[in-house]
Parts: sequence; C-alpha cells; structure tokens
Amino acid sequence: MAPFSPTMAAIRYGYGLSPGQVMTRNADDLLVQLADAPLKETVFPVGGPFEARQRSDDLADRLIATSARNNGGELDRDGRKIIQQKAEQSFQRDSMARVMQAVFSPYGFHERLASFWSDHFSVNARKAVPMRLITPLYEVEAIRPHLAGSFRDLLQAAVLHPAMLIYLDQNRSAGPQSAAAEKNKKGLNENLGRELLELHTMGAGSGYTQSDVKSAALVLTGMTVDDRNEMLFRPGMAEPGRIKVLGVSYGGNKRTADDCLDMLDDLATRQETAVHVCRKLAAHFIADEPPPDVMTAMVEEWKASKGHLIKVYAAMLDHPQAWEEPNRKMKLPFDYVVSGLRAFGVSQKNWRDRLSPDGDEDGAPMASTPPPAMKGEEGAGMKADGDQMTMTNDTKPATEPMQKPKPKQSLARALTLAALRRMGQPVWQPPSPAGFEEGVASWLSPSQMSERILWARKASESLGGDMEPKRLLEVAMADMARDDTIRVVSQAPSRVSGMTLALSSPEFNRR
Repeated sequence: MAPFSPTMAAIRYGYGLSPGQVMTRNADDLLVQLADAPLKETVFPVGGPFEARQRSDDLADRLIATSARNNGGELDRDGRKIIQQKAEQSFQRDSMARVMQAVFSPYGFHERLASFWSDHFSVNARKAVPMRLITPLYEVEAIRPHLAGSFRDLLQAAVLHPAMLIYLDQNRSAGPQSAAAEKNKKGLNENLGRELLELHTMGAGSGYTQSDVKSAALVLTGMTVDDRNEMLFRPGMAEPGRIKVLGVSYGGNKRTADDCLDMLDDLATRQETAVHVCRKLAAHFIADEPPPDVMTAMVEEWKASKGHLIKVYAAMLDHPQAWEEPNRKMKLPFDYVVSGLRAFGVSQKNWRDRLSPDGDEDGAPMASTPPPAMKGEEGAGMKADGDQMTMTNDTKPATEPMQKPKPKQSLARALTLAALRRMGQPVWQPPSPAGFEEGVASWLSPSQMSERILWARKASESLGGDMEPKRLLEVAMADMARDDTIRVVSQAPSRVSGMTLALSSPEFNRR
C-alpha cells in the first residue's frame, strides 16, 4: 500500500490547498475526480462551448466578408482591425476564465492533467487571429473529454482538431503529387508529421528517421480546415498512392481520412510511445528524473490496458515512490499563481468582490518595481537567493525620481494574466510546439524568484486582510511547512512581510 499523504496529494498532484478544503483520503479519491469533474461545466470559454463556437463562426464570417475577394480586390483593413480587437477581447476573457477554472475547481488532479495534456499537445493562440477563439475550444473539445480515456482517442482528438491543424500549418500542406499541388502550387509541410513523432507519440531519439517524418506528413495530407475553421478531409490535397511509415503502409489508389486515423492508431500503441508519454507524466508530477520503478509500472500498465490513461495514472499513484521525497519539482508560474490564490481563499463566490476584475486598462502590465513598504515595515524587503527567501534592510534613495503613474488595471489581471506574462508562462501561449519547460533549472533563477516575490507581496497586500501569516502558511502547506520557515514567518515585522515570506518559501514554490 502506498504511503499516501493527503497534503502531498493536494500539492504534488493538485493545485494546492485552500481554506476548508476537504482532503482526499487515498489515491482512489484522486482517480474519482476524473469521473466527477466532467459532470461540472467549466467556467471557460465564457458563455460555454456552444456560445464560443458561435463566436468562432461569426469571426470566420467577418474575415470572409472583409477579405480582398469580397471587396473589389482590396482588403478591408478598418474592418479587420475591429475584428482583431474583438477577437483579442474574447481571448483575454477566456484566458482569465481559464486561470479561474484552476483556482475554483475542487478537482485539482483533473485540472493538472488538463494542463499537462494541453501542454503535451501544445498550440499557441497567437498563431493567427481565429486561434484566439479556437484555442479555448481546443482544450474543452479535444483535451478534457479524453484525458481519462484511451490515449488513442486523445491523440486523434488533439492532432486532428482545427487548432492543431492551423498551428502547425497542416491546413496548408498538400501532397507533391496531389491535384492541389499541381493546380495551386501548394507544397508539403512537415511540421505536424515531425511533431507527431517527436513530441506527441514516440519521442526524440526513439528510432524513427527523417524519411518517417516526411512519410507521416504525406499520410496527413488532406487533413485541413474549411473557411469556417472546421476540420475536413480534402482528397484533392492528399498525396496519392501507398505511403510507408515505420515499415507500415497506408493509403492506396484512393486516399481517405481513414489512412490518417490508422496511422495515429498505430503510433498510439507503439512501445516507444508508452515509454515517452509515461516518462513525461512521471516527470511532470514526481521529479524531473522520474524514478525508474514508477516508469516501469506505468509502461507495463499501458501495455496491459492498451493505453487506457486512467489505469496508467493509477499505476503511478499506487507506487510508493510516487509519495516520497517532496519538493523535487518546481511549480511552474501558472501553478504558483493558482496555488497562491487558492491559499488566500479566492473562490467562485467571492472572487469578483476580492479581485475587482473590471479594471480600466485591459491587459496593462504589472509594475516592474516592488510596491512601497507598508506602514511599520520601512526598509523591510525581500531578496531571492536561489530558492531561499531572506529579509533585507534595503531602503530607497531619498532622491529617487518620481515615476509616471501606470494605467489602472484590475487586480484580477495584475495577479493573473499580467503576472503570468511577466513570469514567462502566458495562458495558451507556449514558446514552441514542445510546450513550456518542466525542469527546475528553467524556473529557479533570480529574475523568476524576484517576480514571484513581487506577486506574493501584491497578493498579500490585496488579499491578506487581517489573516495572520502563520495561518496562511498552515492553510497553504499544512504539515509540510518546515520548522525554519514557520519560525521566519512568525518573526516577520508585519503581516504583509510574513505572508510574503510564506508564499516565497522554498516549500511553497515546490511540490
């Protein structure tokens, strides 16, 4: 029986603790979340998936109406600017709602898995204007409904969703011998074929060749999107004939969408895929270098269950080493912000009152300098030293010049979207198809920790109220707070300093 820890379950496998949270009793409680969570509607996209899909359709219609071919050969630039503004506003609302989904949900393990798989199958909302509306739909249509089922179904849903087809330029790819290539001079794009093998399934260095990459791209030709950004198969763009990938032939005289599905099915069941995906899961939850025994158990269960993900998760959670050595993982910025808001008790019932989301300036950045010292703590500040937080006695020069006031923004934006942008993890905007880096080295730096300290101080000033620092530490860390952290927090010169120290402590920044 695994040495289960309720606190570790909330921190390592969820988004942290909140006041009055009902603690999980065993690993099975985490798995039950995967059945219960889908019964609850997400708070994003705003208005629900149906309304979001309508917004996407309306955007597509407006883009068509303002195109050059519908305006005498000249693009309606003014109309396009309005469309872009509305798309950006919709994206910002959905991005905020995405953060709050993680804050509000009592199903932390389910939310972490949604984030993991969205990153594993990364797309970026900045790729094109329609992607501002399609990306939120991608997560609720392709990722969340399949994260507890078979990897085969998840792979198909993610790879063939319009968001992925647009992001990796599959919508423009045509077979060199296809009718579309001859007529429209379109060529083959290997992006999706490459990432399918390197990132989504087998993993780099697993034995496939550049020839396999090109062949996978050829099998995928024909998978594209229409003018309303819906996925469809166009035979005229598909490469004719039989195509061999990793020794298996697909297609024939007449190419169909089934060729693509067959290839995805075969890739989903390969041993290399099981090893690659299980390693990523264990590295995400347990340690950058996951325990080999945990990996072995997960891969064996993958093989036995034919990639049934909930059984693979169970194999991980049931292993004793999944509950050992806390603090081996560094929280990513998204995890840090969400767990901080949860520790302050932000909920779906009180968040508007506490975070005043309706500010004057949409998307204004957080101030790049620390807020002024509060009364009773003049000269008291914070300094990052690796992942250790220490008090300082630095004071500002008396002759510091006046700074121009920054535009007002909502507290909600300052503590979520603006903060995540500054910390390097903007919502739905990974730096590459590989997603965001996971390793401790990527997020443990002086600049990163300085941003977290700034966030901790602003959140403490804004949300701390009359909460005692030691109580915040108890809520956030329960029995995992170290004695020296408890002592330092208790001896802080003010409540704000104490709470800032609690949120800046090594154990709160790790899991």
